[in-house]
Amino acid sequence: MLKRLFTIIAFTILSSIAQATTYPLTVKDQLGRTVTIQSEPKKIVVLLPSHTEMIYALGAGSRVIGRDDYSDYPSDVQKLPKLGGLYNPNLEAIVALKPDLVLNSEYGDLTLKLEKAGITVWAGSPQSFEDIFATITTLAQIVNREDAAVALNQKIKLAVREIEIVTKAIKKTSVYYEIDPTPYSVGPNSFIGSLLSKGGALNIIPASLGDFPQVSPELIVKQNPSVIIGVSCADAAKRPGWANIAAIKNNRCYTLTPAQDNLVNRPGPRIAQGLAVIAKMINPSLFR
Repeated sequence: MLKRLFTIIAFTILSSIAQATTYPLTVKDQLGRTVTIQSEPKKIVVLLPSHTEMIYALGAGSRVIGRDDYSDYPSDVQKLPKLGGLYNPNLEAIVALKPDLVLNSEYGDLTLKLEKAGITVWAGSPQSFEDIFATITTLAQIVNREDAAVALNQKIKLAVREIEIVTKAIKKTSVYYEIDPTPYSVGPNSFIGSLLSKGGALNIIPASLGDFPQVSPELIVKQNPSVIIGVSCADAAKRPGWANIAAIKNNRCYTLTPAQDNLVNRPGPRIAQGLAVIAKMINPSLFR
C-alpha cells in the first residue's frame, strides 16, 4: 500500500513539472515524415478511435471537430460529424472543416492527399503495448497537454500492474484469440498479444507468424488451447477437427460484447480495462 502511495505521489509531482510545448513544434510520424505544428491545435479532426480516446483523456476533447465512423467514446464525440473510415475517408468533408490538425492512421493514402490540400497531418497508430504510451506522449506534446500525459500513462501502468501481480503468480493457460473466422489471430508481440500474456495466457500463436497473422485451422487443432476468445464454442465446434479441442470440450470459449471489443481491440487509454476483460476470461475465479 505504501509503495503504491509513493508511486502516486511521484507521478503527481512529475506531472506538475512537465514542460509546456513550444511552437512551432517539429515531430516525426510513423510514415517517417517530419511534421511541423505551427501553433497549438484548436480544431482537430481525429480519424482513429484510439486517437480520439487519447485526445479526450488528455483533456483536449473540446478541440475535436470531426471523427471517423468508428469513434464512439466518450459519448460526447458521437455528436460530431462522421468523416468515413480507413478505406472510405470523406476527403471533401474533412477539408471543408478547415482543421488545423488531422490525426490519421499511417495506412492508406489519405495523409498525402490532405498534405497536398495544405492540411497538417500526423499519421501513426500503436502496434505494440508500449506504443500506446509513446503515442499518448507524442499526441500530448502536439496538443500541449504533456502534464496530462505523464499522469495518464502512470495511471494506466498502475492499473495494469495490479492485474499482473495476480497473474504472474499462477500457471499460464494456453489461449487462442480469434480476430475473425478467416481465421486471423494475434501474435505475442502485438498489443493484444501483450494483453493475453499480462492476463495469464500462453498464446498458442508463435511470434514468427507476425503480429496479426492469418493462421491455419490445423495449427489451432494441434496446439489444443484450453481457452478460446473471439468465437463461441458452438460455432467453433462446427469447424473440421475442432470439436475435440480442450476449450470446446470444457466450454471455455468466450465472445466479446461490442463494449468489451472496444476495450480490448483499441490500443488507447482504456487498455487496462481491456486487460481486465481478458484476465477474467482466462482466470474467472481470480477476477470477479
